[in-house]
Amino acid sequence: MRTRNPSFLILRIISLIFIVAAVVVTMFQLVNYSRERNNYPAGMTIGGVSVGGVNAQIASERVLQVYSQPVEIQYAGEIIHIYPTVIGFSVDIESMLAAADLARTTSSFWGGFWGSLWNRPRPASAIPLRASLIDEQLLAYLETEVAARYDQPATAAQPIAGSVNFEVGQPGQELNIGRALTLIEDALRSPTNRVVTLSYEQTAPTRPTIKNLEILLKQIINLSGFDGVIGLYLANMQNAQEIHFGLDNGAELSVTPDIPFTASSTIKIPIMISNIIHHGTPNEKTDGFMKDVFQQSDNAAADILMTQIDAFQGPLIVTEDMQALGLENTFMAGFFCNPANPCPLLRRYTTPANQRTDVFTNPDDYNQTTISDIGMLLTDIYQCSESGGGALLAAFPNQLTQGDCRLMIDYMVQDKFGSLLQAGLPDGTKIAHKHGFVPDRFGVVHDISDAGIIYTPGGNFVLAIYTYHPVQGIWGEVNPLFVELTQAVYNYFNLSSP
Repeated sequence: MRTRNPSFLILRIISLIFIVAAVVVTMFQLVNYSRERNNYPAGMTIGGVSVGGVNAQIASERVLQVYSQPVEIQYAGEIIHIYPTVIGFSVDIESMLAAADLARTTSSFWGGFWGSLWNRPRPASAIPLRASLIDEQLLAYLETEVAARYDQPATAAQPIAGSVNFEVGQPGQELNIGRALTLIEDALRSPTNRVVTLSYEQTAPTRPTIKNLEILLKQIINLSGFDGVIGLYLANMQNAQEIHFGLDNGAELSVTPDIPFTASSTIKIPIMISNIIHHGTPNEKTDGFMKDVFQQSDNAAADILMTQIDAFQGPLIVTEDMQALGLENTFMAGFFCNPANPCPLLRRYTTPANQRTDVFTNPDDYNQTTISDIGMLLTDIYQCSESGGGALLAAFPNQLTQGDCRLMIDYMVQDKFGSLLQAGLPDGTKIAHKHGFVPDRFGVVHDISDAGIIYTPGGNFVLAIYTYHPVQGIWGEVNPLFVELTQAVYNYFNLSSP
């Protein structure tokens, strides 16, 4: 009988112990790996939020906690907190968890276990954020809760009472909404950068309204103390806005129909137009008469221009031309001749304006107009000269050209009277106009008028002012009134910068 070697027995026991220990360790590692495999691998992120080592429930809570935090908005010195749900931002947590689970279970169980035995960590994945934003909801929030509360609107220039000037408006601050939409959406989608500084745009001061200008003009007239009849017509050549009013000793007058005034020398504008319509572009001799009419307000030269149209009916043809343009209150009923030896009245005209009984301006039977008639006529000349459009070329397409209208402007620029409208403009301002006043048989002036096209850096405009005083139009009172009214209009079109 053999006796067992004690050393061999001990070796077998030790080996068995090691085998059992290895099995136990392996089982322990297998259990730990199984538990770890149910969690996300170290280093995994969902939407930029670390979820390594936690299960889906905890990962969901982490992600939702981060993306439900408000975004801080800094604007106009204020801090505003916007909660994502208020503006329609939502995180698609289910689809991100599904993507994370897929990444977690992609590798085989045993392959992963083998890697863990060798201390090789599972590969980490970065699951991108999946979220949606209702753009309209964010836009509405910015408009109603941010811009409406914190924007600073620009202020309009305002007329200064008792002067011809305007108080300069102040610029405003306006949220750059397009840029804000991008910045806020980026912050909503970031787990860490959730503070946004919004930019703004500076808005220019707004212009005073045309109504504000009208109020200022009426204030100037009332403060002047002028107690006669005054009519004013203004047309903005950029946008066709108009001011048209009449006052009698400060009381408002209807301008429908318009107020009749003696046209005096402003009727020479229609005479010039009719001469070119019927006599063609002026030759050298006629050009001289035209210059005399506007440089010297020469009545004899004006009569010659009408005789060139027709030796006997020239004034009536001028009237017909104005009527063809729709100017029913403007007429020339006889030649100028000489006050000491007047020409006969060729026709007595009845117009809507001179049939009014609520206002008295004692209009001359020989020539009459209204501020709107002469203002619209000047507007027609301007449009014709600038663009070849307007009523003049429409009414006389075969007799007039754009070049003719530009020539008319050149003639009217030669009225260098220096008072009335012209005196209210800065030196060098281009004005194409005709002034007028006429004394009665006693040498007393009742009617003073001026109408022109004025060219300025801030915009071009037509301005016509006619006055009548039943006793006497005192030059020292009426001329300064014309000057101040013109200054106010010029300042309106040429506001100073803030």
